[in-house]
Amino acid sequence: MDIVTFLQQLKKKSSGRAGMILVHNGIVRETARDGSPVTCVDVVLDSKKLHSILEEARTRPGIVAVEVEVREGRLAVGEDIMLLGVAGDVRENVIKVLSETLDRIKTEATRKQEHPSG
Repeated sequence: MDIVTFLQQLKKKSSGRAGMILVHNGIVRETARDGSPVTCVDVVLDSKKLHSILEEARTRPGIVAVEVEVREGRLAVGEDIMLLGVAGDVRENVIKVLSETLDRIKTEATRKQEHPSG
């Protein structure tokens, strides 16, 4: 994953129609949400569900482009898991769609199993 290339491609797809682009870069943390240590995570992606989520996000008011890259398999602490980019007209539209799309991808299209250290 290359965030600079990802952003350049998103800008190109928005063809000058976007007033704002937001990019989320998800990274493997060294701790779980409960604070317990993590050495790696296994990520599984439902590509069909992901496609459906992205198609819906692209139809939202003011949105001109939505793109994502998700890495699957076993990922170590510090590795990128996901890049999600949303381009749109104004910040209110872009922030809302990025947040909602990210939540849907994490709950509906991906499964993550954290592995404790030790």
